[in-house]
Amino acid sequence: MGRIVISTNATLDGISQDPTGEEGFEFGGWFTRIPDADREAWAKVEFEEALNTAALLVGGRSYEWFAQRWVGRPGDWAAALDRIPKYVVRSTAGRTDWGPTTVLTGDIAAEIAGLRQRVDGDVVVYASYQLVRTIAEHNLIDEVRLIVFPHIVGSGERVFSDLTIPRALRLSGVATVGEGLVQLTYERSA
Repeated sequence: MGRIVISTNATLDGISQDPTGEEGFEFGGWFTRIPDADREAWAKVEFEEALNTAALLVGGRSYEWFAQRWVGRPGDWAAALDRIPKYVVRSTAGRTDWGPTTVLTGDIAAEIAGLRQRVDGDVVVYASYQLVRTIAEHNLIDEVRLIVFPHIVGSGERVFSDLTIPRALRLSGVATVGEGLVQLTYERSA
């Protein structure tokens, strides 16, 4: 049986919006304001996660963003990401050339619940905050992996905003990443 794992980055005050500053958000770019050593440590954590991921689940805009950066890129990390089966939730046509890709439509909550039955291992969700909200609302989160960046930006979109039903998780791990980042891992409460 698969597990739905939300893997994301956020600032100390929980902002996930525009980490690289490419979207024009006035407080964006917080991801790029860490030392190179921390960025390298972050990349090691993410590469290891990719090696242990059974499938990726992303929204259409996130798929486009990641595919633009990873399709045709050399290296072991790119090869690991390319081989992972991807499930993309989209309502309009878009690219599907980033390794094995299946487009999900219709009842998304049922599709995701079905993935848990069909995929053996972690089904990891990157970015895709609208999709994350749907997953949370339907109580389909098995684990959250959150890397916290040492910035306070004050405003912006959060990963888990606008939920109508609160969800309880339990802390299952804390790890320092580099010298300035922390990875918090939470699992579904019993």
